[in-house]
Amino acid sequence: MKTNKMCAILGNLHRYQDLMPLTDKRPLSTLLFDCKYRLIDFNLSSIENANIKQVYMIFNEGETQSVFDHIGGGKEWNLDGVQNRFFIHLFQDSLKQQAQGEEYYYSVIDYLEKSKSEHTVFMGSKILCNIDLKALLKIHQVQQNEMTVVYKRIDSSKVCENDLLFNVNAEGHLEEAIEAKKCSVNTLVNLCTDIFIIRTDRLIEALKEGQKVGATPNLGEFLRELISVKDTGLYEYTGYLSNIYDIPSYYQTNMDMLDVHKFTSLLYSNQKIYTKLKNEVPTYYSETSDVTNSHFASGCIVEGTVENSLVARRTTIHPEAKVKGTIIFGNNEIKAGADVSYAILDKNVVIAEGVKVQGTKETPVVIKKNAHVTEDIIGGVTA
Repeated sequence: MKTNKMCAILGNLHRYQDLMPLTDKRPLSTLLFDCKYRLIDFNLSSIENANIKQVYMIFNEGETQSVFDHIGGGKEWNLDGVQNRFFIHLFQDSLKQQAQGEEYYYSVIDYLEKSKSEHTVFMGSKILCNIDLKALLKIHQVQQNEMTVVYKRIDSSKVCENDLLFNVNAEGHLEEAIEAKKCSVNTLVNLCTDIFIIRTDRLIEALKEGQKVGATPNLGEFLRELISVKDTGLYEYTGYLSNIYDIPSYYQTNMDMLDVHKFTSLLYSNQKIYTKLKNEVPTYYSETSDVTNSHFASGCIVEGTVENSLVARRTTIHPEAKVKGTIIFGNNEIKAGADVSYAILDKNVVIAEGVKVQGTKETPVVIKKNAHVTEDIIGGVTA
């Protein structure tokens, strides 16, 4: 594939109150996934697997520290070469430019023009999947539509009110695009994944026209508004996909990885997933440890009981401690006799000796970053 065949834009603007406090100072895309990954790894890996050389990423102001901490120079995704580059733009800059009557799409238009790419791929941040962008490009070229949008058929219980849904006819063509909050409840719906591919020259033209009439500076919403029944093609994604917009959906997405079929579908397809490398010692399991159906990253010390859980790097679980159905971020300590079930523990959390932290599968307890829990927390309370 030619280096200028496609360029990519990642929109990372989703802010969901129902994901707090996990997204207090980090974007959704840098949340931990399956012990060692971040959600953004999947978009970046799809881009690398398609041999896309240039990436333009849009973030909210005040949320980029975790992005730079994780991506660094972009080596793992081959973004640190002479021709391979990534750019980060703050969405609030566009808002300020719009308020001052300036060309608020100037930065992205400049990127697109300099990329000299034939097509542009846009990917949102709240959909987790492992998509083959080369296959998407081929379908787009065969259909010869102005734009192609990826959709996935999912259960209606896994949709939030601001999602976009498609009515698709028997031939697989788009009949209507409507907001989820305006739809009646069905068992299965066609979810717009906010993954678009469009000719770069057409996108530049549309952005210039949009600026003149005061179109939204949110590029994801702008592309949604470009969808038309006549000129938009559809691509059905059939692999594992999760729609993450609140704590239960984030929790269940991680727990899905304990299912070998879902784990294999997402992480061991022909599309490799890349993440930031950490050279650490393996996890140590003592003679007192008892581990069942759980995933661990490197550098942990396990002396207690762990069941159906995902444990990130450098976590210590002391003797007689019990962990069940829990997602544990990095640098945590579960002291002797503590009992943690159906919870999400952010970074640098300490659970004191003998303390109980108990949520439910439907409403897991969330413990904030750097918290030291010295009293029992029972019943789906965010602490």
